[in-house]
Amino acid sequence: MKQRVITAVCLLAVLALIVWQINTPVLAAAVAFISAVASGEIMKCAKVKNKFIKTVGIIYSAFVPFFASEGAMTPLIDAQTWGKIIGFVPNIIFVIALCLVFLLAMLKGYAYTSFEDVTVSVFASVAVPFGFSMFIKLRDMFDDIQLGVYLIFFALICALATDSGAQLTGMAIGKHKMSPNISPKKTVEGAVGGLIFSLILNIAAILIYNKAANVPLDKTMTVVLLVCCIPVSFMGMMGDLSASVLKRNFGVKDFGKIFPGHGGVMDRLDSTLFTLPCTYAIALIAQIFI
Repeated sequence: MKQRVITAVCLLAVLALIVWQINTPVLAAAVAFISAVASGEIMKCAKVKNKFIKTVGIIYSAFVPFFASEGAMTPLIDAQTWGKIIGFVPNIIFVIALCLVFLLAMLKGYAYTSFEDVTVSVFASVAVPFGFSMFIKLRDMFDDIQLGVYLIFFALICALATDSGAQLTGMAIGKHKMSPNISPKKTVEGAVGGLIFSLILNIAAILIYNKAANVPLDKTMTVVLLVCCIPVSFMGMMGDLSASVLKRNFGVKDFGKIFPGHGGVMDRLDSTLFTLPCTYAIALIAQIFI
């Protein structure tokens, strides 16, 4: 428990630094780090033995967040210039190139590299950093950057508050197993408690934001976010369960040990890979119709 508390305090300190510098490339660098680590964790758990594939995949994962938005490098490189650089070659070209490189590496190391290794590595190197890159996309998608930052916290609350609320409620009154074959400790009561806890925290966050922000949320946007809170939080649960399935398939307890007492990046942020894209989709729809 002591180790978990110390790690949590250190993580909060790092988070405070990132929030302080959230309008700078520090955010992209932080996302690049967690993307690279998460990618490596998945490939390690899947027992990918091809070192070339693992190295290229981790490096690719680290670069993806910097190409997420025109404003990713602001103020070091202005948005217009960086937009021209990242738009020069379509992202799909890089994905195709990565797949071809992995397949060629499989042919060279066929004795110890399977097609399953390639597919897991593509998922870890492309899908995972793309999901985490939503941090940057959300920040930069509105002219009002405060709204973008708030949406990041909305996604984080839906993920982390649901997980914490479900755990506490499950320990207190949990009786009916929600998914015993995947995660035996999760209960139906815990899931409901997690959703309610997420809704309460999001209501509190909206009230705080509307008092502190230069431009408060209008009534329509407020209603949209509160209505979407439950389904987004539910998707966070599905992200957690999906990660549990992966761990069971790989036969491991935790994805990594980078956070002593808490596991790896994927153990802590698996839910956000679902809540961030969902929040981004909601924001896109709201941007069009509201």
